[in-house]
Amino acid sequence: MIKVLNVTKTMKQNKILHIDSNHPSLWDGLEQLGFTNEADYKSSKAEIEAKIENYSGIVIRSRFSIDAGFLEKAKNLKFIARVGAGLENIDNEAAAKQNIALIAAPEGNRNAVGEHALGMLLSLFNNLNKAHLEVKNGQWSREANRGNELDGKTVGIIGYGNMGKAFAKKLRGFDVTVLCYDILENVGDHNATQVTLEQLQAESDVLSLHTPFTPLTHNMVNGAFIHAFKKPFWLINTARGKSVVTADLVEALKNGKILGAGLDVLEYEKASFEHFFKDNNTPTDFNYLTQADNVLLSPHVAGWTHESNIKLAETIVEKIAVLFNLQNEVAATEPKVTGLGGFFFKAENPKELKKWYTETLGLPTDDYGYTFWWHHKNGTPGSTQWSIFDQETDYLEPSTKPYMQNFRVQNLEKLLEKLSYKGVTKVGDMQTYEYGSFAWVLDPEGNKIELWEPIDSAFL
Repeated sequence: MIKVLNVTKTMKQNKILHIDSNHPSLWDGLEQLGFTNEADYKSSKAEIEAKIENYSGIVIRSRFSIDAGFLEKAKNLKFIARVGAGLENIDNEAAAKQNIALIAAPEGNRNAVGEHALGMLLSLFNNLNKAHLEVKNGQWSREANRGNELDGKTVGIIGYGNMGKAFAKKLRGFDVTVLCYDILENVGDHNATQVTLEQLQAESDVLSLHTPFTPLTHNMVNGAFIHAFKKPFWLINTARGKSVVTADLVEALKNGKILGAGLDVLEYEKASFEHFFKDNNTPTDFNYLTQADNVLLSPHVAGWTHESNIKLAETIVEKIAVLFNLQNEVAATEPKVTGLGGFFFKAENPKELKKWYTETLGLPTDDYGYTFWWHHKNGTPGSTQWSIFDQETDYLEPSTKPYMQNFRVQNLEKLLEKLSYKGVTKVGDMQTYEYGSFAWVLDPEGNKIELWEPIDSAFL
């Protein structure tokens, strides 16, 4: 959670140094909040370190790491915003000691990563890269390029945060079983069943990595890890290259334990994710990957789309606005609640009361109550659910009130994140069903509110 800062100076006295170039909307958005932007894309780390005390914020991608020595010189720094998903190029512990807020933007490129992972998987299953090159070279080998269908397979996801959830969502259109493993409890949802690592290794036909780089994930996929899988499997890695021991991956590709690999990230990448081929001294194992027909490589671009470039920038602006309590300055007209989704209340005898409403007012209720269908004045269709619950129900807990409101909303995950920054109490975890995603919060007086994002966008 981002701590909201009490700002006594004007925003013009809060200068932000941009160390990497990003989408213009980031620069413009911060200006609209009242910050002073300055850019330095070429100076060395030492040169920037010498002047960093003049800034209250840094915006960086991956040009260099920010260590404790750098932070010691940053006497007035309030935040570091990384325009990307992870914070591994920043000394988190040193920043915490100096009360420097760290901001990342995994929400901005999660969709891009999910699409890229799915694209790699389908390409591997159907030999698209190999077949493409062969046809371009005059070969027409149909049998040698017979593919595999994804339907019926079990896909295992390790790391079920923003990226893992985005990939699982992309798999909804396939007849697959999706399992997830995460060090956090209760992160599974309608799109993936959370299991132990042992169960994931026992059942998966596909493994997709969506983990940050930490001591736990460094060299995680090694020989012993691979051998623990009961079946040969396909590997997709759009997370961090150093999570996979390349030599062990190559050995598994050679002996058939890994059927194919889609790698957007590599163990040999520089910390800045740039200039991989700079010294022209590529490792033998990497050379094998470039020659293997069942390996698909891309240059760390899974989250690097034209759309994510904008989303990342917008996410950083929004989070900085929250940090400085400037939310009203950002997208004041952004829609959140789009209608009253329902009204739920307790009754002493729900069955008889439903019967009364049916016979007296012509309201044909069922076990769920009654749904009112209507159209907004602009023609958009909508609905409102009216439901009666028994006095003993625990569905409204922890609220002690005899009723609960339900609101239809847009982009529930984004709204929940903003509410968490504001300290709003959340009840349980978000849940997704075939008719939408749901989450629950409490208002200041303890009333329980159900937030509903319908699957059908027509009802938003």
